[in-house]
Amino acid sequence: MSDFCFSWPMLNHVLSQAKLMDEMMSRLGVDPAVAVRVDQGAAFYAARTRCIDCSSVESCRCWLASLEAPPQPPNFCPNEAFFEDCVKRQVITNQRPTLDVDLDAPSLQPSW
Repeated sequence: MSDFCFSWPMLNHVLSQAKLMDEMMSRLGVDPAVAVRVDQGAAFYAARTRCIDCSSVESCRCWLASLEAPPQPPNFCPNEAFFEDCVKRQVITNQRPTLDVDLDAPSLQPSW
């Protein structure tokens, strides 16, 4: 007896939905590094789960395929508020994907 959650159709659905969410984030300018840090990753996990369970797949695909789509999350998207929050965090912190580590800091130098 197999578990439905691990069947090929379900795995393909999860991967397809994850790809749509990644495309949506890219289209909206959401930095994945910022998104996974919101609420210590819990918000990203919840957003990914909402995307997997979303019933607006065709609307999402059409929106992503449209060249005229505005650079803001569509109203049908269950992650609209999450994406808006991520963009606001990026604007507030002027977040860029960089390494915020001072490699010359004494604590990072070898002790030998």
